[in-house]
Amino acid sequence: MKIVLFGATGMVGSRIAAEAVSRGHRVTAVSRSGGSPVPGLVAAAADCSDPVKVGELATGQDAVASALVPPRDGSDPQVPFLALNESLVAGVRRSGTSRLVVVGGAGSLEVAPGEALVDQPAFPDAFRGEALAHRDLLAYLRREADDLDWTYVSPGAELGPGERTGTFRIGGDELLTDEFGNSRVSAEDFAIAFVDELESGAHPRSRISVAY
Repeated sequence: MKIVLFGATGMVGSRIAAEAVSRGHRVTAVSRSGGSPVPGLVAAAADCSDPVKVGELATGQDAVASALVPPRDGSDPQVPFLALNESLVAGVRRSGTSRLVVVGGAGSLEVAPGEALVDQPAFPDAFRGEALAHRDLLAYLRREADDLDWTYVSPGAELGPGERTGTFRIGGDELLTDEFGNSRVSAEDFAIAFVDELESGAHPRSRISVAY
């Protein structure tokens, strides 16, 4: 399978790249720096705000994967992150590739019917802007991207480097928690679920969640 991965050098993107390469997929890893997160792939430098360049890189690929993250410079990330993803989607459309799998956020997951995690009073202010930016992206895909075979993949509330266990649960719009009320998944296991979805295409035009 030929995959172009945008945001490939970040914490999650680098693990998705490693997982895909380990399965024998041909990965083009795209980042602003053009760095190679792991051996065995093709590295490319590009800014996803350029839909023409995105289209060039996505042409001929079986799937486009995105691990882009909102700006983390202290500014409001909602408008620039949505604009960046609008450019990404425009580039994917130019390429003729229809499959798009996106690393999403956990903030838009529901803790009760109609109640999102990000809207809870205890949600940390430091992460609220990023969570809202990811929620805007999900709403945009649902509203504007019916012509693409997209999937938005949300992690548990806690996501970070950890063990690759291969054991996790797949859910939908609800926040997955364990018997102690914790919601978490390692970046390594999240990458497994993400590449599984790239391969299977089991959840077209929908959001899935991944947690223990």
